[in-house]
Amino acid sequence: MPLSDDGLSITGELKPAYSGWKIPREWSIECFCLEGPTIAKRGDYYYLTVAQGGTAGPATSHMVISARSKTPFGPWENSPYDPIIRTKDNSEKWWSKGHGSLVEGPNGKWWMVYHAYEKGYYNMGRQTLLSPVEWTKDGWFKVPGNVKSDAPILKPKQSALTSSFTLSDDFSGQSLNPQWQFLGEYDTTRFHLNDNGLTIKGKGKSVADCAPLTCIPSTHSYTAQVELFIEGNATGGLTLFYDNKYYSGILADKQNILANLRGWQFPTEKNEINKHVFLKIRNIKSTVDMYYSIDGRNWIKIENSVEVSGYNHNVLGGFLSLRLGLCAVGDGTVKFKNFVYQSIN
Repeated sequence: MPLSDDGLSITGELKPAYSGWKIPREWSIECFCLEGPTIAKRGDYYYLTVAQGGTAGPATSHMVISARSKTPFGPWENSPYDPIIRTKDNSEKWWSKGHGSLVEGPNGKWWMVYHAYEKGYYNMGRQTLLSPVEWTKDGWFKVPGNVKSDAPILKPKQSALTSSFTLSDDFSGQSLNPQWQFLGEYDTTRFHLNDNGLTIKGKGKSVADCAPLTCIPSTHSYTAQVELFIEGNATGGLTLFYDNKYYSGILADKQNILANLRGWQFPTEKNEINKHVFLKIRNIKSTVDMYYSIDGRNWIKIENSVEVSGYNHNVLGGFLSLRLGLCAVGDGTVKFKNFVYQSIN
C-alpha cells in the first residue's frame, strides 16, 4: 500500500506483495504468523526478512525467513537457506528463536539480531541474541555452519567497552535512573528524590493497582533488598511482578510484615516494626525466599516462599517478563533507600 511523501496518508490501493515461506506441517509451531518484515539493500537485491511460526508456543515455533527481489515490490524469491534461524529441538538452550533483523556492522561484516526465550527461564522474557551472517557466492546470506547460538563467538579485535551500569541504586541523583519504570504511568507528581531516597505516594488498594516502580533482573539467581520508611496508612513492598494480576512478594505496613503469594496477602509477622524496615527477596532459579530486618544486618526469613517459573507469557500471555517492583499502596507515602541487587552464581 503506497504512502504519501510525508508518510501520513495512503495514496494507492492495497496489493499483495509476499505470502511467506511454507512451513512443513509436521513441524511443531504456534501458528503461521507471518509478521515483522524488514528490508535491507545489498548489491542488486533487496532482502526481505520476516518472522514466522509464532513468537512463543513450542520451543520450535519461531523462525527467521528471508527472500530477495530486484525491486522492493517483488516478486520475492525465498532463500534456499530458509529458515535462516530456528530452534530445531527443545534440547537447545534458546527456544523460539526468531524475528531477526539483518544489519551491516563495521568492516563490512553482517549480523543478525533476534530474540529467543532461554530454556527453563521463560519468566525472564524474550532476550536479545546476535549471530554473524555470511554471504554466499550466489548472493544469499546464512549463519555460518560452525556458529551456535548457545556458544560464545569471537569478539572483534578491539578494546572492549566497559560499563559502570548496575541495577543497584542509592537514589542520590536528581532523576530516576534508566532501569526504573512505573507500570502503565509516569506521574512526576507522585514521587520525588531527596536525602538519598525515593519517596513514592501511595496509590490504590493493593499491589495490583498501585503502579509499582519496576526494573528487570539480569540474572537467573539474585538477591534484592531495600530500606523502607512508611508514613501514614501506606503499605510498602518489594515484589516480583509480572502484571496487575500475577505477582508475589514481601510488604510492610506501619507495624506488620506482610506476605503476598500470587495476590493472596496477609500478615505473616505481626507487630514487629515501627514504620521502618529492610526487605529482601532471594530468588534461586525461580524459588523465592523472603526476609525482613530491623537493622539491615540481621535478616529473618518469613515462613512463606513462592515459586515463580510460571509467571511467563506461555502461561499468562502479555509478552512480559518477571520484574522486581517497589510498591507504595494506600493513603500515605513510602520512602525507599539503598536498593541493592546482587547476582548469585
